[in-house]
Formats: sequence, structure tokens, C-alpha cells
Amino acid sequence: MGDDWGPDILGRGFSQRTLPLAADNEGDVVATLVRHLPDPIPALTGPLRDADVLYVHGWSDYFFQRDEAELWADLGARFYALDLRKYGRSLRPGQTPGYVTDLPVYDEDIAAALKAMGRDAASSRRRRLILVGHSTGGLTLTLWAARHPGVASALVLNSPWLELQTGSWGRQAIAPLVGVRAKYDPLGTHPVVDLGFYTRAQRELGTLPDAPEGWRPERGFATHPGWLNAVIEGHAIIARGVEVACPALVLLSTRSTPPVRWVPGMISSDSVLVVDDIARAALKIGRLVTVARIDGAIHDVFLSAAGPRALALRLLRDWVTGLQH
Repeated sequence: MGDDWGPDILGRGFSQRTLPLAADNEGDVVATLVRHLPDPIPALTGPLRDADVLYVHGWSDYFFQRDEAELWADLGARFYALDLRKYGRSLRPGQTPGYVTDLPVYDEDIAAALKAMGRDAASSRRRRLILVGHSTGGLTLTLWAARHPGVASALVLNSPWLELQTGSWGRQAIAPLVGVRAKYDPLGTHPVVDLGFYTRAQRELGTLPDAPEGWRPERGFATHPGWLNAVIEGHAIIARGVEVACPALVLLSTRSTPPVRWVPGMISSDSVLVVDDIARAALKIGRLVTVARIDGAIHDVFLSAAGPRALALRLLRDWVTGLQH
């Protein structure tokens, strides 16, 4: 198990590999790496022919974004996407979806992915590593890059969850309460706050494909104190300032819409995060950060309407091809 690449649900041009990880109290644990390689000509002549890309999804999500994979491959990069433990392709019966109590536990998932990508000390000197993270995946990769300076050559963040929706003051106020619950009732229940509006926005835009059962529920995974405490701890680290030690591009919508009731504006704004807070937090992740605000974008900017999506892809292409080798 985990030694070979096999077919993936995305079909032709995509393959996947299971990555066994250390078991936990819910049993066997795996991550899954999805691969999309460039055609021979861009692999030899593209501006990113010397680059490997590793993508990490957000909360209650998995990798399905073909357009992004194809953009990177068209530029000559070898594209890989990681379904983290207990998400998507890696979710096993009896596991609590998405649940961890410490974000650095994903170091094991990422290390396994880099090994499967063939990245060792020698290859790392020849090939650049570009990290791409969406939402919670953006938080995870930002913290990982800061703990592993010099490994990544660039960091691309698509609406990264760098601050709680309550803002810094609200986060600091609730952190002690969440911490106590995480200690004594880590798998306790939280009120449902995802009313399905973000999923509805993507469906109205026609940018969300059908997912296998349980991989991407309409109202998201249930959340638990142990997991929320891990996220809040990550936000606190970002608030104090980190150094990812590479150029970073942060893509965000120009505005947010509170997810309290459905309004048509949700198909042209971020209905998950407070984007102004994220823009401010992004300036604390490194010394060279580009923040691009995209009018009409939703939370996953690459699942927006055609105009904002095309702009996001063009900005990404221009930025990564302008990086110094």
C-alpha cells in the first residue's frame, strides 16, 4: 500500500498515491497525493520546468480544482495536491472528519508527500518547491514554511484563514474558553454556524462539481473544541509574526458578506472569512508579501465567476513567472 500511483477520480491526466501515516486512536491514518504532470514540451521549455507545486485544500474540502492543476502544468511545473489525513480521499470509516488537535501534526503528511514527489536533498537543489494553500490549508502551509525556512521557494495563498472571523480581540477573548473545552471535552459539539450559503454560491456559479459522499458536505464538517483550539493557536502565532522566508502571494476578494442569511452578493464576495482582517494578518507572515484583492471573487477565488476567476489565474501566472530563479 502506498508504493504505486493509480487512477484518480479526476480522470485522465491525474493519478493518486496513498501515503501511510502513523496510526492514532481512531485507527489507521493515511494521506493521499494527487499528481498532474506537464506535457513534454512545457516540461522542457516552460518557465516553471524546474518547479514542483504542492497544493493543500481547506476545511471540509479535498482537491478537485482541475483548472489550477492545468495552469501549473502548462507552465511546466509538476503539480501535486495533498488530501490531508481524514479529508476527502484520505477519510476512512470511523474517523472524525478533518479532526486534529495540533496543526504541526500535518508535518508528517507533508513530509510523506515531499518524499513521494521525489524531493530529497539533491533534488531540492535542482528543483524549486512552490506551496499553494487554500483557507485552512493556507494557514497550515504558512506555519509549516515558517518552521522549515529555506525549503519553499514561494508561497501562494488563496483566501488563507490567518485570523478568526471574530478578529484578534474576539479571538483573544474566546481562546481561554476554547482551551479549557479542548482539554476536557476535545470532541464536544459546537453550534452549527455553516448554513450552507458558501456551497449555494458555488452551485449558483456552476463552479462546484459533485463530490463523493461525505467528502464535502453542504454545511461543512462538524467542528470540535480540540480542532478549534488548534486553529486559534495557529492564528495567535501568525498574529505575533512569522517569517516564511520566501516570496508570498495572497489572493483575496475585495469584500466579505456575513453568512447570517442568503443574499445574492454571496456569489461575488467572501462569505466565509473577513477579508480585511486576512489582508492585515498577511503582512505578518514574511518580508516579501504581495496582497492581491480581486473584485467579485468568492472565498475560493478560483471558483468565482468567469471574470474574477480569469483575473485570479492571470495574476497568479504573472506573479509566479516573475519569480527569480
